[in-house]
Amino acid sequence: MPSTPARKRVAVLISGRGSNMAALIEAAKNDTYPAEIVVVVSNDPTAKGLAYAATQGVPTAAVDHRSFGKNREAFERALQRELETHGIELICLAGFMRLLTPWFVRQWDGRMLNIHPALLPAFKGLDTHARAIAAGAKRHGATVHFVVPEMDAGPIIVQEAVPVLAGDTEAALAARVLEVEHRIYPLALKLVAEGRIRVEGGRCLIDGQPAPLIPR
Repeated sequence: MPSTPARKRVAVLISGRGSNMAALIEAAKNDTYPAEIVVVVSNDPTAKGLAYAATQGVPTAAVDHRSFGKNREAFERALQRELETHGIELICLAGFMRLLTPWFVRQWDGRMLNIHPALLPAFKGLDTHARAIAAGAKRHGATVHFVVPEMDAGPIIVQEAVPVLAGDTEAALAARVLEVEHRIYPLALKLVAEGRIRVEGGRCLIDGQPAPLIPR
């Protein structure tokens, strides 16, 4: 019988409650899932997501960015040492509220994923739901992409859309988008861990085909 490929060793980086982290942990409980969440790391030792990860039997660590003042690279080098300690192969950012320097991004080129609550390249940055409503967008959604030095600009792995409804509030739209996030982040990590993603010309191909937008 052919041997089963080793599961990829994944770190999830959080700054808060980490609801997407929880979705990734849940997916990885299945032994057939190709990635294993081996550590959850936060830049805030009080982040609620650390306590949740511990209840799920996932090791946790904190690298407090405040200890390094304004020296972002010193913080990231300490974070890098923590990741190396756990033999990490892939990183998933899940509400990690730190802008990463080009130095750190280069260490994880093609191996660091992020989820963004909008259909990139639309609505980069913060307050995406309020901005989508204010702009009169007909559809909104979520995107999982590889991280590059420019914020929210990396090759798109998976996107899923939701309609923006008449009379939508920011909270109502955010809740529908969060459901999408919890579905597509485990899917994107699965595709990457299985080696099915190739980047050509700044675009992701899945099994050689352009990454689709999943309608809703």
